[in-house]
Amino acid sequence: MDSLDKRMVGVILAAGKGARMYPFSERSPKPILPILNRPLLAHQIEVMRDCGITEVHIVVGHLGYQVASTFGDGSSYGVHINFLEQESTLGLAHAVGALEPRIHVPFLLMLGDIYFHLKAPLQPLCEQVLSGEVNANLVSMYEPDPEMMRRNFVIQADETGRVHKVIEKPRYVDSQLKGCGLYVFDPHIFDAIRRTPRTAMRDEYEITDSIQILINDGYVTHHHPIVERDLNLTKPADLLIINLIELARSGLTKLVDESAVIAPGTQIDRSVIGKNAVITHPIKISNSVIMPGVTVTASTDLDSVVMDGEHTVYCPGVAALALAQLQPPA
Repeated sequence: MDSLDKRMVGVILAAGKGARMYPFSERSPKPILPILNRPLLAHQIEVMRDCGITEVHIVVGHLGYQVASTFGDGSSYGVHINFLEQESTLGLAHAVGALEPRIHVPFLLMLGDIYFHLKAPLQPLCEQVLSGEVNANLVSMYEPDPEMMRRNFVIQADETGRVHKVIEKPRYVDSQLKGCGLYVFDPHIFDAIRRTPRTAMRDEYEITDSIQILINDGYVTHHHPIVERDLNLTKPADLLIINLIELARSGLTKLVDESAVIAPGTQIDRSVIGKNAVITHPIKISNSVIMPGVTVTASTDLDSVVMDGEHTVYCPGVAALALAQLQPPA
């Protein structure tokens, strides 16, 4: 594999507070919440590394020091990580624009709160931008649910894959092409970001507006529907759904960290038990995530629950949602 080292860098936006993830957001930033006992961002960093990218810039904000201490210089992941703090959370375009003084080559951009499965590798999309064939590539998927489309951004493109319009969180949906929070840009995007106005909807600088400016300026933007599944970590139930899906995809019925202390007789099914967790009673734990360092003193069975210290978040019905996600599309 031809390395992208020195020709392309990676960027991960991990500055948001994630208020809807309370109580977890009070203690940990979303990008380091555990998926199969590994931080969410580890997946993204490894995807970049497997593309041949060795330099990754991570934009941090809320509790950013925890992200920095979790990943350090990146050497344990085979990359070099640089951290930049976004002092004001004014939107994705604002976060990317802050990197302009540091980045002078094309870059692969990922949002730090998504977990995705790809049907095809990202490297060909990177190579297209590096060759100058296109100026931007948007990673997409077909989404038949209009409600999901309204929560994301819609792509309108021709049969060749060239994008003509992107719309952030549309009220009226006329496309089933959804953007998935993965992008490849050449440095022209910085010119577009400088001319991006704040939106009336959220009073932020939206990266979709910057992309539309890029398109309107005549720069070639394509999309590629190579995402099989994207899972946004937005609320506590999402953390449980993602872990249950990953357990199933890994062929596991449970994952218990070797440092966890489990009461004899405890039954664990479709659950993840974190580092240094303690289960004090021999209960049945199913469809659950027990966070690192948590002591569970419950004497009755736990089902569909995510725990964080003294907080317990029940997520009834989540196991069924996770199973539905694993079903192949009709």
